[in-house]
Amino acid sequence: MDEIEIDKTVGRCSISGRAFTEGEAFHTVIFETPRGYERQDISDECWQGPPPGVVCHFQTRLPVKEKPRKTFVDDGVLMDFFQRMSGEDEPRKLRFRFVLSLILMRKRLLKYEQTVRRQEGEFWEMRLVKDRSTHRVLHPPMSDTEIEELTRELSVILQGAGSAADLAEAAAPDPLSEASDGAAS
Repeated sequence: MDEIEIDKTVGRCSISGRAFTEGEAFHTVIFETPRGYERQDISDECWQGPPPGVVCHFQTRLPVKEKPRKTFVDDGVLMDFFQRMSGEDEPRKLRFRFVLSLILMRKRLLKYEQTVRRQEGEFWEMRLVKDRSTHRVLHPPMSDTEIEELTRELSVILQGAGSAADLAEAAAPDPLSEASDGAAS
């Protein structure tokens, strides 16, 4: 089956010239011309049914543009938090720092250099782009589910944190959670 290419909407009525608003419904008609298929978009107020010679017609809406998500924590706060967690040895904080390092890599603030295997585990050597300092991050054994849960938790924390101190407090172990974990064993 051949694919048919049809232009996207230009966002205005072909008859009145009025621009459509986000989310507004309008009618689209497709004509076959010597140059190929051509599209015309017609507002509801100008629509009088499909014109003669139309190949097809349908009703659609102008998409609503998604608002860019606000970043609640700036890059400096993330970097400060990453550096402050460097001396931690608690498993939860080590996992937290690893996921944070993945976020910083995605933001291109931290660059992976190499993997170093030691008796204590696998470490990723990374370099801060800003000051070229080297940092070693434990790559803790985590399942995909654990990574997803930690990423969701970190996202929630980052949306509500305003400073590195807020992040550190949020990453601290929850004594109630650990008490219930211990009780369940």
